[in-house]
This record gives sequence, C-alpha cells and structure tokens, in this order.
Amino acid sequence: MQNTTDNTQSDDSLRFNEIKAVLKKHQLGRGINPVKLREILEDLGPTYVKLGQIMSLHSDVLPRSYCDELLNLTSDVAPMPFEVVISVIEESLGEDYTTIFKNIDETPIGSASIAQVHRARLLNGEPVVIKVQRPGVYETMSRDITLLHKVVRRMPSVAGIKSMVDLDMILDEMWAVAQQELDFITESSNILEFTEYNKDIVYIYIPKFYKEYTTDKVLVMEYIDGQAINDRKLLESRGYDTEEIGKKLVNNFIKQVMEDGFFHADPHPGNLRIRGGKIVWFDMGMMGRLTERQRKIMIRGVEGIALKDINMLEGAVYDLCDTKGKVNRKQLYNDLRDFLNKYGSMSMGNVKIPETLMDLVEIMKKNNLVMPQGVSMLARAFAHIEGLLAGISPDINMIDIAIDRMQEAFIHEFNIKKEFGSFARKMYRSTNKGVEIPSLLADALRDYLNGEAKTSLTLQISGPFAELINASIRNLVIGMCLAGLLVGSAIICVTDMEPRIMGIPFLGFIGFSIASFMTTFLIMRFFIRWVLKKIHERR
Repeated sequence: MQNTTDNTQSDDSLRFNEIKAVLKKHQLGRGINPVKLREILEDLGPTYVKLGQIMSLHSDVLPRSYCDELLNLTSDVAPMPFEVVISVIEESLGEDYTTIFKNIDETPIGSASIAQVHRARLLNGEPVVIKVQRPGVYETMSRDITLLHKVVRRMPSVAGIKSMVDLDMILDEMWAVAQQELDFITESSNILEFTEYNKDIVYIYIPKFYKEYTTDKVLVMEYIDGQAINDRKLLESRGYDTEEIGKKLVNNFIKQVMEDGFFHADPHPGNLRIRGGKIVWFDMGMMGRLTERQRKIMIRGVEGIALKDINMLEGAVYDLCDTKGKVNRKQLYNDLRDFLNKYGSMSMGNVKIPETLMDLVEIMKKNNLVMPQGVSMLARAFAHIEGLLAGISPDINMIDIAIDRMQEAFIHEFNIKKEFGSFARKMYRSTNKGVEIPSLLADALRDYLNGEAKTSLTLQISGPFAELINASIRNLVIGMCLAGLLVGSAIICVTDMEPRIMGIPFLGFIGFSIASFMTTFLIMRFFIRWVLKKIHERR
C-alpha cells in the first residue's frame, strides 16, 4: 500500500515537473496570448488538447480571441495498439470479443485523445462501429486537473490571462464537461433523448446504439456510411441540393435550441453526414441544455433586438445571467444601447446569430454577468453551424429561419383560453388594489397637511427610469381628470339644471359619457398592449 502511494506521488511529481518545464519553455511569466496558450496545450499532450477544445466552447469565461485560437486544436493522436483495444473491450464487456463480434477491423477509422473508433461486424453480420475509451484516460485527466490547479496557484500574477479570468473556475467547468464525455453511459442516454426529440423529423437520422454491448468505456453503434456534409462538390454530383440541406440543418438546430432545450453542442462537420437524403447526427458526448425559462428569456432578448427595445433586452440579459460581482446598471444600459445601435441599423438579412451572441457575451463578461453553461455552449455551436453553411449554402441566413421557426411555435402553442384567464386574474387583482387607492391617497394627504409626511429619495434619472416616471405621471393626471369629471357630473345630476337627457342634466350626461368613453378606451388600450406583449413573449 505504501509503495502504491509512493509511486503515485512520484508520478505526480514527475508530471508536475513536466508541466513546469513546458510553461518555462513558453515563458509564461512574460504573459500569455491565444497562440501561446494553444501551443502550451499541444505540448502538454492529448488530455490537455481535449481540455482546450472544451475551453473553446466557453466564450463566457475566456476572451473571444482565445476561444477562436483553441478551435484550431486537433485531438488526433497515435492510435492504441489493437491488443489494447481488444483488452479494453473484453474487460469492459466481461467476455471474449469473438462471442459478440464476427470481426473487428484492426485499423481504426478515428483516434482521438479520449477514445478510438473501429469498424466491426456483429455475429449476425450487421455492420457496427465500436468506440473504445483509452485505458486510464479518466485517471490521467483527473490527475492533470489537480496538478493544473496547483500550477495556477503558483502562476506569476504577470501572466495576463490570470488577471482576466478565474482559472480555477474554468478548470472546474472543463472537468465537469470532460467527465460527461468520459462516460459512455451518459452518451448513450443522450442518444436516446436526442432520438426521441427528433423521431418525427423525416430528414433527420440518429444511428442506433446497442444497449446490450454498451458500458462506460465501450459504445457499440450502427455503422453509417454516406457523404461528408461539407463536401459540396460530391453532394451536388450525387444530386443533392446543398441549399436545401443547409436550410434543413439550421431549421433542425433551431428546433433543438428553442423547442427541445437539448442541442448538439459540437456540430462540426465531422459529426454530421448525409445518407439517403437524411442528415445524420453523430457523437452525443457533448450536449447543451436550456430550461424552459431560459428559452423564454432568450426569445424575449431576440425580440428586444428586433424591436430595438433596450429595456426589454436589458431585462432579458439580467434575468438570464448570474452575477459574479457588482453590476453597474448604468454601464450595462450604455453597452446594450451601443449594441442596439450597431445591430438595430442592420437589415435582418445581414444580422449573423453567432456574431450577435458573441458581442452579447463580451458585454456580459465586461459587466460581471455569467451565463448559464448551456447558453455559453450555444454561442460556439452557432459558430460551427455558420462555418458549415459558409461552405455548402452561403446565401442562407440563420436569423430568418429562426424567426419563422419561432412564429410557427407561437401559433402552435398559443392558448387563448389560458391567456384570457391569466388576464382576468390580473385585472381582478388590479381592481382590488385600485379600490384602496383613494383611502391611501387621503391618508397621505392628511399626513402631509399635518406636517407628518417624510420623504427621502435619491433619484438617478436614466433611460428606463425616466420612461417609468413619465408613464406614472401621465396615468396619474388621466386618473385625476377622470375622477374630477365623475365628481362634477354627479354634482350636476342633483341640481335642477335644464335641459335634461334621460332625466339627467345635459352637462351631467355629457360628463358621464366622456368619462365612460375614456375609461373604456383605457381598458381596451391596456388589453391590446397586454395581448401584444404576450405575443412577443411567445415568439
């Protein structure tokens, strides 16, 4: 037992020295830049390359330039010996591989930092692929993460990136995502869920997996041939319309995000193919999730951009994010105003979703706001989709498809009975509270006349606050005019003033008529605005 502990400590010490040597080689103490970070990760080995790829998805914690550079990392590594592959399969499945597979190709069709993929055939002749996890990769990555935490604590403060982001937080986030990829049981659950969401879409296909041959380290799936989705010339030579493929891809991805709340977080060309007129999705190890509340807030944010409504956009941003420090609401308001000035002047056809999301992410980081993990992964996923579209159907605009999709979803989900019931409840509560206003106002005026009223206000007038004040004063004035009109008309009604209409003095009748008309008008305006607001929220 003591020897095992000593060996572990010795391995950790050796690896720690290797990490320090790499950091010294790249002169980390003199600062860091995107290229240097990528080169450091490549020199540290496959597990660090995988962490770098995951980091590239988190534009909410890393500057955009770093995320863009980390996308250039490739996790292709030297393949495992075939004997090692067989030993992992047999140890994981608990039986000789020949009792399950007719044959397994010795040459892998893919070899990455976490797993290796081989073609094979089941005993019944069905073609399959076997995804085999590298031995000890979980333990290696866990150890490396622990060592990286130690390195971060010893890192000189002059290293630029340390002052920009919380590196310990990033490491914890990356490890959480990596653990999901390292567990093939989790990936198989993702496949089932993704398949269920897309089962009724005729142009989407997800390869089935064989549950009886799947463990946390081995995943057996249906073999899919077909064409690479980004090989435009080959697709067109075989009669495919690449513009139609692009539209269907975007439409399906928008559905994943806005309706399912469960989307493929790594939709690069290697994870998509075309077979038999269908788009085939691969590799469900890295998936993003959005709650229903998050999706509704995001729709409200998109609507705020479209309507150039800064208050709606600010509310959506603030509701969506957590805070990691003091937020300067005035600065946030100004940043979002500049954002709307930039995109509000564009036509919808020129607005690009990835660029828009990335600019919003930068504003959030600048103002100490942290996005939920699913939202941060979404920005990079949209960038992958846009990059793919640029190669096969560059004329497609994602935001047009997104708007059409949201409109269809609103029409499908709108329930007038439910919405009217909600409106009625709000009107009932407002009426009950409104009855109390005269007595509360009388108490306030009495205190003021007696010199007992005390008011202490510190006001900072900004855009949204000024609008609130104006609306409140306008409504107060209208209410006072209506009250005066009703009181005056009632007084006239008790007099003998002539002429009369329906037994009521003419002036009193006119006063009541005007008051009734104005009240009806205000109620209708309130109702119409409420309905329009609900429509916008549903889109």
